[in-house]
Amino acid sequence: MDLENIFIPATNRFASLYIEQQKPVKDFFHYDITDQNVFEKRYKDIQSRTFEREKLADCIETYMKNFSLSNEIKESLDKLRQPASVVVIGGQQAGLLTGPLYTVHKLISIIHLAREQEQKLQVPVVPVFWIAGEDHDYLEVNHVFVEKDRSINKLSYAEGPIDKRMVSDVEFDQIHMKKWVKKVFEHFGETEYTNQLLRMMESTIDQSKTFVDFFSNIILSLFSKYGVLLIDSADKQLRKLEVPFFKQIIEQSSSITDLVLQQQEYIRSFDFSNTIEIGKNAVNLFYYDGKERILLDYFPEDECFIGKNEKAKFTKMELLTELENHPEHFSNNVVTRPMMEEWLFPTLAFIGGPGEIAYWAELKLAFEHMGFEMPPVIARLNLTILERSIDADMKELQLDTEKTVRDGVADERNKYWNSVKDETLDGLVLEARDWLENQYSQILSRSDKGIEPLIEKNLSIHLRQLEFLQRKINVNIEQKHDNVLEVYDRIERSLKPNNTPQERIWNIFYFINKYGQTFIDDLLSLPYEFDGTHKLIRL
Repeated sequence: MDLENIFIPATNRFASLYIEQQKPVKDFFHYDITDQNVFEKRYKDIQSRTFEREKLADCIETYMKNFSLSNEIKESLDKLRQPASVVVIGGQQAGLLTGPLYTVHKLISIIHLAREQEQKLQVPVVPVFWIAGEDHDYLEVNHVFVEKDRSINKLSYAEGPIDKRMVSDVEFDQIHMKKWVKKVFEHFGETEYTNQLLRMMESTIDQSKTFVDFFSNIILSLFSKYGVLLIDSADKQLRKLEVPFFKQIIEQSSSITDLVLQQQEYIRSFDFSNTIEIGKNAVNLFYYDGKERILLDYFPEDECFIGKNEKAKFTKMELLTELENHPEHFSNNVVTRPMMEEWLFPTLAFIGGPGEIAYWAELKLAFEHMGFEMPPVIARLNLTILERSIDADMKELQLDTEKTVRDGVADERNKYWNSVKDETLDGLVLEARDWLENQYSQILSRSDKGIEPLIEKNLSIHLRQLEFLQRKINVNIEQKHDNVLEVYDRIERSLKPNNTPQERIWNIFYFINKYGQTFIDDLLSLPYEFDGTHKLIRL
């Protein structure tokens, strides 16, 4: 396994400018991430604040006892309790089998940066992964993509709840889940590691009730030796710990919203689109009734907090009382979640993807209003895994690696296709089409209007037959050159599936099933640098 740095821009222009620390984008954040002393500065800023480290560590320990407490995790919990400690944090939704590769890339980034900065700063730096279990978009987490019949197919577990229940509360049928996992691995293909992985999955499923349980168990089976701490954002004990800051959010909701809107307007003045959808009455909190997360708005004329279609309605006093009695009924949205993390954790750095970088920029004024500075936002490592067989295919076709990872092979495939298709036949079919249209035009000019529809219908039948003939000709040529065309398609499916980055489609267990359970350890042993380059990993 070798690491190669290549230059590929981020998936959005905003994130690319941020990684390069170009103006005006860099000014939407508090720290210059290209400053060699940025983490020393951030550490000093953190040490001027106080955190409930003991309560937070107790909360995480209680949550993780449900899964696994390796010696390395116990060591991380001890570190978190120390007054000098800081964390590197990032998070993601609880996708099945960990979801797309970028979830694993984010974990690798968190662990690597924590390890790197602990050595440089000589202070305890703890890797923390925040599971977005409070999210309710079930359809984002209930599937993986697999290869079937030379194409990419979404393999979904089940349709699931029709209400907006938090994913942490979505339970699954263990027998059905085992069948689904087995089907996934059938698509991955049987290897010397498959049976062992299936046994591990069956055991993990037996120990899990919800999607988040299943996710946490798998993540710890892969990463517990690296001391990564997990916390579910919907954990009830965590909710109790969050009550004081929830109160601040409720009290300051109008100011927070006004400042986000103000920052959004400022960003738009530089011709950037806004990422966060927010109304002028937004409270930026959800109320959860056990079945649905209801986004709250505040209406000052009525002095009421009201959910959509009045599914929930509170005065401020009623809302604060409900918070005291049932903190588990409250959850953050995209605006308040980063601030809640900042309030809870002594955060040395936040690891984010391109989309997160874009929406964090809209929160700068809101952070300041709540008495914080945004932590250094570090772009997660962008990785592409290049298998040896795909590398060989690319060399055979003389494809440029960097261009292929960036753009795919559509242009090169079209060039090859144009070189082998029968242009003479194409020309004859086109001539036949032009001749027909010309002849029918003359027929129309000499015919009564009453039969014009019949003439036009007759022409369309002939044209469709010509199109059918053209398709058949092309299919026949494709069959003759299928071996080469399939090589192009195989490369595309591996590196740029569905014309998107590999990390958004493929799942880590495709690779673990093929190369063994040490695959994660091999990935984490590579000498990554957070320098904005794309990391090509050659197997």
